[in-house]
Amino acid sequence: MIPLTLERIAEITGGRLSPEADPKTQVTSFVEFDSRKITPGGLFIALPGSRVDGHDFVPKAIEQGAAAALVTREVSSPAIIVDKAPPKKGDNSDLAVNDPDGSAAGVVAGMTKLAAYVARELSTNHGLTIVGITGSAGKTSTKDLIAAVLSRAGETVAPPGSFNNEIGHPYTVLRCSEDTDFLVAEMSARGIGHIAHLAKIAPPKIGVVLNVGSAHLGEFGSRENIALAKGELVEALPKAADGGVAVLNADDDLVSAMHTRTQARVVTFSAEGKNNAQYYATGVTLDELARATFTLHTPAGEPQQVRLNVFGAHQVSNALAAAAVGVESGMDPAVVAEALSQAHSVSVARMDVGTRPDGVTVINDAYNANPESMRAAIAALGFTAAARPGVRSIAVLGEMAELGGSSTEEHAELADELARYRVTHLVTVGFNDATEALATRAVEHGIDTHQVADADGAAEVVEKLIAQPPAGVEGWAEMRHRDVVLVKASNALRLWAVAERLMPGNTLISDKS
Repeated sequence: MIPLTLERIAEITGGRLSPEADPKTQVTSFVEFDSRKITPGGLFIALPGSRVDGHDFVPKAIEQGAAAALVTREVSSPAIIVDKAPPKKGDNSDLAVNDPDGSAAGVVAGMTKLAAYVARELSTNHGLTIVGITGSAGKTSTKDLIAAVLSRAGETVAPPGSFNNEIGHPYTVLRCSEDTDFLVAEMSARGIGHIAHLAKIAPPKIGVVLNVGSAHLGEFGSRENIALAKGELVEALPKAADGGVAVLNADDDLVSAMHTRTQARVVTFSAEGKNNAQYYATGVTLDELARATFTLHTPAGEPQQVRLNVFGAHQVSNALAAAAVGVESGMDPAVVAEALSQAHSVSVARMDVGTRPDGVTVINDAYNANPESMRAAIAALGFTAAARPGVRSIAVLGEMAELGGSSTEEHAELADELARYRVTHLVTVGFNDATEALATRAVEHGIDTHQVADADGAAEVVEKLIAQPPAGVEGWAEMRHRDVVLVKASNALRLWAVAERLMPGNTLISDKS
C-alpha cells in the first residue's frame, strides 16, 4: 500500500477518526483482516463474520503494531470509523450472506474506497498495469501462470488463492506499492454487475475471459446470463488507442462473441487452433503426470517450446491466455515460454499434485468444483493412471454447488466422464440427490463405487484400497508408480482434508521439478 496518513484515509473512506487516533500517523504497511498477521504500520480491517467479530481484536492488532483499525463502531483505540452499509434487497454476494446489519459491508465499503484510490494513484502516476481475469473455470490457475510470466517483466502482485470477490479483490489491490508494475486481478461473479463493480475498483488495462460454463448456473439461470456477467470485464477496458487489450478464448463461442462489447483491441487464443487465433498451440503431448508439452505460436516471433509443470490438458488453454498477456505487455515470446515452463501452481488445493514415497499420486483439486473443472480433473486422473498399467484410479468426489435445477443431471454426467477415462473406483462424499445420481450412474458403468458421509469416511475407504495390491498385478512392491487419487468438490465440503490425510506431513516426492 502507498503511505497515507490516517487523516487522508478518513477523507478517502468517508469516515471519522476516533479520539485516540493521531491524524498525522501514517499507514505504511499492508491491510490485514487477521490481527496475527499485522505488521508495524499496517491497517487492521475489523471485519465482522459469522463466528468472530474483528472489532474484538482491535486492541491486539494495535499491540502488534497496527497504525489504526478500520471499524464501524466506537473502539478505545486509534481507528477510522465508517458507517454501516445495510445490504440491498436480493443481494446474493458473498459478503451479504452473514451480514444482517451491514457492519461487514460498511468496513468493506471503506476498504474498497481506499483500494480504488490506491489503484488509480498507482495507475496514473506510477505506471501500474492492471490485468483482469474472469471465467467459469480456470481463473486461479491462469492467474498463477500470468503472475509467473509478468514477474519476469517487473514486480507483480496477484491474489493469494482465490481472493476474487468483493472482499478479496480490494484486499489484493492494497498489496500494491509504488514499486508494483503489474496487478493480476482475478474477478468472480454471483450476479450481474459484480464484475463491473470489481473493475471500477481497479480499472484493468488488459482483460482476459477464459470461458463461460455452468458455475453458478442456479443463480444466473442460463449460460447466456453468465456470459453477460463475464463480458462486463471487456466492457470496462479502455479504448485500443489508450492501450486497452481484450484477450478472448476463441474455443468458446460465447467468449469470442464478446469482441462486439469492447472498445479495446481484441486478441484471441486457442488450444484447438480455431478461428485464426493469434495465440495457439501445436504438437500437444502429455507426460505420465498429465503435464503438457507444446509449441507456442504468437504474432511476435518464432514459435517457442513450452513444457508445463502444472497438471492437466486444460492447462494448455490457460497457458495460452497467460502467453497472450505477456506478449501484449511487451515481453519477448522466448521469455514468456521460459516463464511458463518454470511456473508452478502456488494456490493451495488447485491441481496440486504430489507422489508419496510409496508411489501413490494424489491430485488435490479440492478448493472448488463446477462441471467444467470436474471434467478437466477427471481427464487428468484418467490420463495419469493410464500411464501406469494395472494401477487403480480413484476419484473422491463431492457435490458441485450452485447448479440449480440441472444439478442432478450434471452429477450423473460426471459418471459418464469417469467411464470415458476408465476410472476404476469412485468414492462419493455426502448423502444428497446429487451424489446419489453420480453414484447410481457410476454403478451402471461398472465402476467400483463407495458412498460415505464425510471426508473422514472417504479417507478411510481410500486408505484401505491403496493398502492392498490390485488383483492380478505382479511385482507391485517394486513398481515405482502406484494408484492415483483425485480429490475434488466444492470448497464447503472441506475435502482437502482427505488429501492432507493421504499425504501425512506433506512428505512428498516433488512432481514439480
